Amino acid sequence: MASDSGDHITQFEEHSSTFLVVGGGIAGVTCAETLAIYHPEEKITLITESSVIKTIANLEPVARYVYKFDVKEQSLNDSLPPAILTIVDRLKTIEALDHFVLTENGRRIYYKYMCLCTGATPNLILGNNPRVIGIRDTDSVLTLQEFLKHAKKVTLLGNGGIASELAYELHGIEVHWVVKDNHIASTFVDPGAAHFFQESIHLKKPDGSNADKANSQSTSIVKRLRYKEIQSKELCKENNKIRGAALGPDWHRNFTLTGNASSTTDSPIIHYKTHIKEIVEKNKKIFITLNNDERIECDFLISATGVEPHHNYSCSIPFSMGTDGGIAVNDMMETNVLDIYAAGDVCTAMWEHGEHWFQMRLWTQARQMGCMAGRSMDAKLTNEVIYQDFCFELFGHVTQLFGYPVVLLGRYNGQGLGTDYELLIRSTAGKEYIKFVLQNGRLRGAILIGNTELAETCENLILNKIDLTPYGDDILNPDIDIEDYFD
Repeated sequence: MASDSGDHITQFEEHSSTFLVVGGGIAGVTCAETLAIYHPEEKITLITESSVIKTIANLEPVARYVYKFDVKEQSLNDSLPPAILTIVDRLKTIEALDHFVLTENGRRIYYKYMCLCTGATPNLILGNNPRVIGIRDTDSVLTLQEFLKHAKKVTLLGNGGIASELAYELHGIEVHWVVKDNHIASTFVDPGAAHFFQESIHLKKPDGSNADKANSQSTSIVKRLRYKEIQSKELCKENNKIRGAALGPDWHRNFTLTGNASSTTDSPIIHYKTHIKEIVEKNKKIFITLNNDERIECDFLISATGVEPHHNYSCSIPFSMGTDGGIAVNDMMETNVLDIYAAGDVCTAMWEHGEHWFQMRLWTQARQMGCMAGRSMDAKLTNEVIYQDFCFELFGHVTQLFGYPVVLLGRYNGQGLGTDYELLIRSTAGKEYIKFVLQNGRLRGAILIGNTELAETCENLILNKIDLTPYGDDILNPDIDIEDYFD
């Protein structure tokens, strides 16, 4: 692989490429690698702000269209196809009419087709405060590790995937977790699953009694609920007290996240339905006031409150934008600007979505969009007609939360279904939590926690729209293998 570190830059050094990809994250690298497969004879340039890029490894199917994988950090000298020229630089200006870009280091790069995969940035609260850390890339995690060496108490703000992982992985430090909802991990799961996670964490404590361990083997519970029932329940009242590429799944496995407190519980103190009203810094401490006037004194604050699309460059032809601030793309990942595509967190999917798909800014969709953009750019070069990849027919995401494997499929939380659906739930404390979202007898979505073997069956049931009414609650009877029903 050719690379250019920028040590011998001359003003307006010129370079030309058939395909130009901007961004060294999952979407950008996947796009560039896809193009290298289709067109190894063409010039492919990848611009990245960091000398470390994100690549996909250990890709393994969980179902026909749903995959789990590892995200590996690699230097630019490792394993990208020889056709890809990598340049460490930052995009500054796009001259769309003349098909070239200018970079911060003075390069002028001509392109025939370009894909923007510049990702997203953390949506920080008080981003200019040195004691407020946003977790987005490896550098920010290294900063967190340095803070933890001398810290005894931290406040964690946010309720998505990264916040949930941190709440579980932080040890040796008192954690105050501020969430705006009435249950944890609300980005991914419902109150029932959140209760399962909290119950499981309690059962897995080292000092748990034998009775606790016995309870973890308790009988499975199967329940059918109307949507409004579970929405209104508060199941957890007892606990009411240079930019790198984005982190991938299981990022915390590569880092030790241990504080300096001599004695503390590993269970976070959770402040439900609250937000931060005021932050005051004094004597290397910060004093946080919540909207209920509760005060927290801590060493620093971790802000994990989501991301916003990152496009800090100009274009001579303004991009059409989505309402969420992303660059609008159609089903071929094309922007409104001729020969410019976008993929991953930076873009907003503006095509008519499939019945079982919606956009979330996740590494899973970054990979899918990057691949689709590469295929689309190939088709444009060869004047071929292609169709959108079938992965956009069904939302699917594989992750890990609180030590459990998690598979999310379709409208797994009833997204977009209003109140006209039912929930069928099977839960075994410390073992599994399975939820089916049913509408008019058809499976519309599923959450599989702990037991992910049903993923392919659920995928088939959702896509084939099989009427499950005749099976009633037996569809999740633990004594019946539903895979045999629909083999």
